[in-house]
Amino acid sequence: MNSTVKNILTVVAGIIIGGIVNMGLINISGSIIPPPEGVDNTTMEGLKESMHLFQPKHFIFPFLAHALGTLVGAFIAAKIAATRKMTFALVIGAFFLIGGITSVMMLPSPTWFSILDIVGAYIPMAYIGGKLAIKKNN
Repeated sequence: MNSTVKNILTVVAGIIIGGIVNMGLINISGSIIPPPEGVDNTTMEGLKESMHLFQPKHFIFPFLAHALGTLVGAFIAAKIAATRKMTFALVIGAFFLIGGITSVMMLPSPTWFSILDIVGAYIPMAYIGGKLAIKKNN
């Protein structure tokens, strides 16, 4: 397969698989740590109106979803990239970082969580995912 085509598919696969991990964790989060009483977390408006009811424990799964989705997506991208494996892992991290920044802008969350999420869940996890994939190839 042409390396350019393979690298394009690498990005697509990393985004899709990372997104599946992210959404899977978000979907199960409510059954492990239930939202506060009376919170409508099915709509963005409901979340915005009730964000003040959330405790720190309610931010564990969103952080894990962002971090592990990015980690897995970057790992997959680095694993299957034809060239510049770490670059493609970091591209996945940048993609998810843009999503994280967009989320922070759309959904007000505590400042501590926004900082932790933006600084810790995307580029560092993409780097770790890339390193793990490259180490496995050697």
